[in-house]
Order: sequence, then C-alpha cells, then structure tokens
Amino acid sequence: MLDIKSISKTFNPGTVNEKKALDCVSLHLNEGESVAVIGGNGAGKSTLMNAVAGTWYVDEGNITLDGVDITYLPEHKRAKYIGRVFQDPMMGTAATMQIEENLALALRRGQNRTLRGGITKAEREQFRELLKTLDLGLEDRMTTKVGLLSGGQRQALTLLMASLVKPKLLLLDEHTAALDPKTAAKVMAVTRTIVNRDKLTTLMITHNMRDAIEYGDRLIMLYEGRIVLDIAGEEKQKLAVEDLLKRFGQATGSDEADDKLLLS
Repeated sequence: MLDIKSISKTFNPGTVNEKKALDCVSLHLNEGESVAVIGGNGAGKSTLMNAVAGTWYVDEGNITLDGVDITYLPEHKRAKYIGRVFQDPMMGTAATMQIEENLALALRRGQNRTLRGGITKAEREQFRELLKTLDLGLEDRMTTKVGLLSGGQRQALTLLMASLVKPKLLLLDEHTAALDPKTAAKVMAVTRTIVNRDKLTTLMITHNMRDAIEYGDRLIMLYEGRIVLDIAGEEKQKLAVEDLLKRFGQATGSDEADDKLLLS
C-alpha cells in the first residue's frame, strides 16, 4: 500500500545550520496496517510525515501509494488520497463554518469543493449518524460554528472529516499532543474505533510511548533520521515502556535511553 524507499532529506544544506532529518529511510505499510512512529525531538518523525503528505519533497528516494508514485506530487493533489489530522486542533477545519458545512466539504474531497448546491437532507442525516459515534453530543449542534468547539471536540471532528471519504492513507500527526490527558484518551478511543471500523491504513506519530505500544499493529522508532526499531505482532503486545527504553538504548548506544522524558 505505502512504500517508502531510501528517502533522505537535508535542511539548510551547505550552511552552519545543515540538518539531515531523514537518512535513507525505507518503510512499507500493508493495506489496513496501523503503524505508530515514535522518537525524540529531532528524530525525523515530522519530516517523515511531511514527506509523505507532500509538504516538502525529499532529496532522494521515492514514495509510492497504492502503486502510484507520489514522490513529486503536489500536496493538494495528494489530499485526494490522504487524510490528515494535525497536532493543532485549529488546523484541518474551517472555524467560521458550521459543523455540517465542514463535513460537507470533507464529503466532497477529490471533487469540486463547493457548497453551491447546499447540503441535502440525506447528507444531513448521514452527518448526524456519524457524529453520534463520537459520543460528544455534536449531532445536536450541527449548525454550531466549529470555532466555538473545544479542542477535543474539534480534533474528534477533524478525525471524522479525514476519514469521511475513506482515504488510502490516514496520517495522524501527534493529534492528541495539544489535549489534556482525559480529552486525549477520548480522542484516541475515537481514533481506534474509526481506524478499526474502516480498516484504514494509518501512520501515527506520537510522543506518548504508552499510546504507541497500545495502539496499532506495529511500532517504528526513529533516531537521527533513521529507523532503529521496528516491532510488531506478539513482540509488540508484550512491550512495556521500560522494555522500549532498553531496546532504544541497545539500538542506538545512547545513554539518553535512561531519560524517560525523551520519548514520553
């Protein structure tokens, strides 16, 4: 489904601020596979996510999605195939538009995105049923401006919008990092429901080691722009945070593994 082959990315090349963010990274995701990506600050997580999304192009290597080479496809064209939920709850929705209007725009992904024809009765009922699955009471507030929602409500709505038209790939870019623990847990529960229900191929970046262990089929760890751990199946199910820190130290030879704040 998603094939990332030997991609590299260097920022500010040839300057004192040169930074190699990705160093010949290769990764394959099968259809329906959910993968969590963790690593410390500067490990390359966001660069990997942005390379897949098309926010910037890689210097070397290629990225293929469902058999189509998207390496140099512009970001707005990739959006037809890729759903994304950002860390900032203010991104991914139109604050001045109503909940149902945001959902209608999401429903028209890959088409001419306008509301010129209005929202049909059937669409409105579809939105109501989908919002019920969030268990946030938003089905009774469909004409509320999105800017009036809490961060957790908005993030849950963004998740629903990103998956409304089933994407070939769902990108979750630290989508609970800006939320309080209780709200983050709620959004993660909604995430699991949607991903499992629709069997979405998912790449989730997180700083939370417990979430990385608990959610998804597979866990990838980045360090200095390289994949240093790739854990799946029964091995992943038996992991604890302490085990992961130990494995990180063994893979990198870094004493930073003793610092639980590095990946927490």
